Amino acid sequence: MKKLLLLLCTVMGAMLLSCKRPAVFSGEEKALICRGTAQTPFRVLKITNTQDAIILRTPCSDIENFANDSTLALLIARLKTTLAAENGVGIAAPQAGVLRNIFLFMRLDLPGEPVVVAINPRITSHPDTTVCFVRDGCLSIPGVGGNSIRYPWVEVEYYNEKGELFRERLEGYSRQDTFTAVIFQHEYDHTRGILFIDKLCR
Repeated sequence: MKKLLLLLCTVMGAMLLSCKRPAVFSGEEKALICRGTAQTPFRVLKITNTQDAIILRTPCSDIENFANDSTLALLIARLKTTLAAENGVGIAAPQAGVLRNIFLFMRLDLPGEPVVVAINPRITSHPDTTVCFVRDGCLSIPGVGGNSIRYPWVEVEYYNEKGELFRERLEGYSRQDTFTAVIFQHEYDHTRGILFIDKLCR
């Protein structure tokens, strides 16, 4: 009897634990991500397409329990391939149709300008003042550019693909120097359903 009770408690405990630890991606998201290999770029969603526009305007959800997840690794690899194919400086998961809080952004402020993965990113602090960033653009709004309202610096936190937490201050808003802070803000907005055309300077 004691063994049976112990077994029941173990099973129930596992069930409760599984309820608290949801899957990283839904079945639909997995199907989309696994539709290609690491070398297959995603189709970049465009604001001119009605269905795409609905997705691009939808706020994203955090990614849970992402350590050692093969689907996440494939998503990141395909986003990198897409970014290179589109010759961009950043790309967010919703631009590929995956409504999750993850994006890639180029660190123009670091040697070699590496592409960094930001999972569940947050902007934790910014100044009260803003600047007008010249010639903002977006892969999802081809052929359209404009000057956008941005913060000159932001304090951020995010996880990388290894699950390591980063807290740092990003600076830069000039195309003559570096605009890493602007790239982060632009991609972060994507995860909230916001586009640069919503923040045009007067």
